[in-house]
Formats: sequence, structure tokens, C-alpha cells
Amino acid sequence: AREHTGLQPQLPPEEQNYGATAARVRKAPFVFVSKNAPAKRDYLIVAVLCYANLINFMDWFIVPGILLDIQKYFKLSDGDTGLLQTVFILCYMLAAPIFGYLGDRYNRKMILGAGIFFWSGVTLGSSFISELYYWIFFLSRGLVGIGTATYSTVAPTIIADLFEEGKRTTMLSIFYIFIPVGSGLGYVLAAGMADVTGDWHWAFRITPCMGGLALVLLMLLVPHRTQRRTAAHRALSISGTIRVAAEKPGVQRTAKTTWCQDVISLAKNWSFVWSSLGLTAMAFVTGALGMWVPLFLHRAQVVQGIVSPCLQESCSSSNSLIFGGITIGTGILGVIAGAEAARRLRKRNNKADPLICATSMFISALCLYIALMVAQTNILSTFIFIAFGELFLSVNWAVVTDILLYVVTPRRQSTAIALQILVSHLLGDAGSPYLIGIIANAIQAKNARSFQWSFWSMQYSFILCAFIGVFGGGFFLLTSFYIEEDRKEAER
Repeated sequence: AREHTGLQPQLPPEEQNYGATAARVRKAPFVFVSKNAPAKRDYLIVAVLCYANLINFMDWFIVPGILLDIQKYFKLSDGDTGLLQTVFILCYMLAAPIFGYLGDRYNRKMILGAGIFFWSGVTLGSSFISELYYWIFFLSRGLVGIGTATYSTVAPTIIADLFEEGKRTTMLSIFYIFIPVGSGLGYVLAAGMADVTGDWHWAFRITPCMGGLALVLLMLLVPHRTQRRTAAHRALSISGTIRVAAEKPGVQRTAKTTWCQDVISLAKNWSFVWSSLGLTAMAFVTGALGMWVPLFLHRAQVVQGIVSPCLQESCSSSNSLIFGGITIGTGILGVIAGAEAARRLRKRNNKADPLICATSMFISALCLYIALMVAQTNILSTFIFIAFGELFLSVNWAVVTDILLYVVTPRRQSTAIALQILVSHLLGDAGSPYLIGIIANAIQAKNARSFQWSFWSMQYSFILCAFIGVFGGGFFLLTSFYIEEDRKEAER
């Protein structure tokens, strides 16, 4: 239980933190506040949510980790192979607004549990599909995307409700560290299981077991009803009771709004709009890189004579293992560095968050362009610059979510996250893997069939990612023009 600390004078605005948990209660000279630290149970809940987030993103990147084997098994072209990830993302993003709406209105624990159970079962079933039924494999990836949408829209809002002020940023940073960690482990798991068993199907039989454990932990540790609180509630709650000494008795409750009203309100929030477009550019780049980098590196090594082409024998998984390790390392370092930079720079500049995101996007775009240009001559340099590109992309994960949580009023946060997922995936990684594959196919069709042109086609199509990264940096710069005004409006 949280201890009552008595009457405390309300802090002046300049001394209050901002964010999803910030609150400025006007017309109230005194309020009850609690200085007690979050309960141990809150940290256990975050640990469970982080574990499930790990499995979530492992499931996302199992396919890219064994892409060469899947492409050969189902006899897919580059365009069809890219479509495999596009189907997953399309279903994910179309389901996200539905679960965002449900998450703002119904029991979030039940929504999370149903999603974990569904995607784990479908993933397990997809491991038994024959090469004659490739369309069922495509369908199964789409269904996994629907199950995953339940988690990504709801879990961050539970963390935002459990913690206040600076703790929220820290907990969200830890939560989002598991995006790159899970992504990297997806590559490692897929490549490792394919090497150990000699059959890539086994890669799809591990995460369902892990998902079962996550479901059990979720049911045991997460409360049946997770309290939804407004910004004022978060700042003033004492053992679940809100007490405000105001000029007028009673606390005015916010009327429920329809989903359309929420969307219209969010569309007028320019910080939300521009930061969502910046995230869309991030999603475009990360989606293309995540799907195609191991295959691109393999083709570069074939051209350099380092490895032999993957024709009859089992395909090498070394690039997936290395890229998975890079993704894990740069992801952890990037998220921690981004959160720490935001925490320090906010004290000097209220626009620090979008400026950090813009700078990291510009640097990432430059690193990725250099990596593409040196791939044919120096594979080590390619790995190094890809690592730096991923590092600066990872800087933004927690910061972008933090921006959303303090420029959007709490009762619209699940809807806002769902809309951000919809837009960022619709215009981002839903199409980028397929688009890169289609451009590569078009380049190959106009030139003689050779390993050299197979590499060049992927190299030329990848250059698009560098330009999209520059656009993303521009969107975050635009966010900085509106963020102070929108933050104050959300706090009101």
C-alpha cells in the first residue's frame, strides 16, 4: 500500500516534470501526493510485459533469419519474398486500431492474454506447412500479425499507468530495449535452429513454448483490472483514492468520446502527426533492413568470392547470426543512449526529444548509404556502418513513444498508439520489404542474369532507404515546432 504523506503544497509549473504522467491541477492550492516508490509488483508486471515483448519481436524476425531457406523451399522470387513480410505487417496494422479502441475501453489483461495465445498457436501451426501450400504460409504470417497487434497497442499504456514522472521514461526504455533484442534473437534463433536441426521449420516451434510461459505469468502477476488514470489521477492517487482541495467541491469527470472524435482530436495534434510520420520513415528503413540485409550480405559475399552461391545445399546462416548480434547490441546501446540523452537534454531544452530523433535519423541515413557503397569491396566495413546505422535508429524507439505519451491526453493513448502503428506500418514497413523486392526484380529483368546483377539490383533498391531516412529527420524537426504547445494542452 502507498503511504499517505499529508498535505503538500502544489509545485510550480517550472518544477514539475512533463510526460504522460505529468499533471498540473489548477485552482487547487493543496493536494495529497505520495512520495512512495512503486510497489515491487509493478516491477514484476513490467518484467512480464518485457518478456512478452521479447517473444513478440522474436516472432517478427524468424522469417528474415532463414529467408534464404524459405525462399528456396517455396521457390519464391524477390518480390514474392518481400510480400511475405508485407502480409504480416498489413494484418498487424489493420488490426491495431481495433485493439487500440478495445484497450481504451475494456479489460487489457484479457486482450493481452488472448493475443499471446493466438499468435503462439498460429506460429506453431505454420511450422507444419508443406511447400505445396505456400499460400497457407502467407496466411499464417498474416494471422500472427493480428495476434501481435493486441500486444503492441496495449502493453505500453499499462506501463504508463504504473509509473510516474521519470520512472515512466526509464520503464518504457527498458520495455523498448526488447524490440531490438527480440529482433536480434529472432535472427539468432532461426539461424541456430536451422543449423542444429538441419530443418528450418524448427525455428517456428520455440517461440510458441515461450509464449505459453508468458501467458501463464501474465495471468498470475498482472491484476485482472489495471487501473486507467488520467494525468491528474496519476499525480494525486493515494491508495486508489483521489482527493483534491479545490474551490468547488467534487472532481469533474471527462465525458466519454467516440473513436471518431478521438481521431479528429489527434489529427489536430501536430506533434503527434509529425512524430508519427517520423516514426513511419523509421519503420520503412527498419522493415527493409530487417528483411533483406542478411540476403544482401550473402550476395555481396558471393560477388567477392567469399562464399559459394546457395543453390542445392543448405544455405549458410552466418550473416543472420552476425546481423542478429549487431541488432541486439546496437539496440540495447541505442535505446539506453536515447533515453539518457533525452533525460539530460530536457533540462536545457523542452524541444530536446524531437531534436534528438531528427539528428539520429540524419546520421543513420548517412551510415546506411556508406554501408551500401562499400559492400562490394569490403564486407567488414559494411557490417560496421550497418551497425552504426542501426544504433542511431534505435536511439529513437523509447523517445518517440515518450513524445506520444506526453502530447496526448491519457484517455486517448491506446487509440493514439494504435493510429501511430497503423500509419507507420501502412506507409512504412508494410510496403518497404515488398517495394525493395519489386525494384530488385525490375532491375534484374532489364539486365543479364548473373550474380553481379543480383547483388547490384539489391544495392540500388536499398539506396531508397537512405533518402527515406533523411525525410524522417525532417519530420522530427517539424515536430519540434509544435511540441511545447501540444504538451501544455495535454497537461491541461
